Amino acid sequence: MNKKLLLRYLFSSVLSLIGGGVFLFGPAGRIDWWPAWGVLGVNAFMMAAMGLIIFRRYPDLAAERLSPPKGAKRWDLAINSGIRLIQLARYIVAGLDQRYGWSSGFLVEIQIVALAISFLGYCIIPWAVANNKFFSQIVRIQSDRGHSVAASGPYRFVRHPSYLGMIAFELAVPIMLASWWSLLISIASVLLITDRTALEDRTLQAELSGYADYAQRVRYRLVPGIW
Repeated sequence: MNKKLLLRYLFSSVLSLIGGGVFLFGPAGRIDWWPAWGVLGVNAFMMAAMGLIIFRRYPDLAAERLSPPKGAKRWDLAINSGIRLIQLARYIVAGLDQRYGWSSGFLVEIQIVALAISFLGYCIIPWAVANNKFFSQIVRIQSDRGHSVAASGPYRFVRHPSYLGMIAFELAVPIMLASWWSLLISIASVLLITDRTALEDRTLQAELSGYADYAQRVRYRLVPGIW
């Protein structure tokens, strides 16, 4: 195990959680806000699960994810940047909503269900990582790593399961945070994720050997029976 990479992963994960807390609790003006702690808890679980899988099963994937080589598509860099900015805006707006009470009508039971959905959504991502040693942060054909098609685990059901998990999380979090305005912002994030799914799928079909045949066997990108 590469200890330097492990420390980098831990540092970036902790920094991400701290940043999320700042952009949630700061605008809210309080820290006794259980849904925000729920969001951070789900994120912490996902990061820990991914780290455990990557560093135990695919050590070379850690380097790929932490220091991806050149080769990312320009559209991918733009979409990723957009998603991060939207997620940041969602947290800020949710915090302000909590402080000023812009939204109303959220039952605690609904928030708890949303917490469960967000957790299940983020369970899909480590499951996908465990079955795809080419799970990079960027869209590129990893010829240097012997890139091949991942077809086991959740990839038996849809071609991009991690994006399905992300979308579930994106839609559940604003409901857990009891913010209609945050939900509107998250919808923009979902649209970008869906767009990235389509563009990544097109890239893989055109450039990754065996992917077109896999796409014939697993027909749906995100949701079985729909798309």
